[in-house]
Amino acid sequence: MKHQAYRPILITDASRSQNDQLTTRQRRYVAMMGVRVACVIAGAILVGTRAPLLWLWLPLVALGMIVVPWLAVLLANDRPPKEQHRLIGRSARRRQQQEAPPMSLTAEERPHKVIDAEP
Repeated sequence: MKHQAYRPILITDASRSQNDQLTTRQRRYVAMMGVRVACVIAGAILVGTRAPLLWLWLPLVALGMIVVPWLAVLLANDRPPKEQHRLIGRSARRRQQQEAPPMSLTAEERPHKVIDAEP
């Protein structure tokens, strides 16, 4: 029997749970929509007070009102890739698995539990 080194899979290699990912995306969306609301309020204040350089500030605020929601939706729907090395080709992935596959102990390598028949 060929004995290969046991390489445990670390918990730090695990991906984040879907609830954590969803919560992060929701917070990012709410923050970006808060920026949009700030742009709407700033635009209303600028128009109401007839601020100097209104011709410069108003297009910038309008751009924020249009681009920020679009980016918020894109980023809220974005998920991290499912595989760590998603762009690696099949042959490279196979080669990488053959070099150091994650292994568990076989039945022969596991410690056996001795059961005493006496009470």
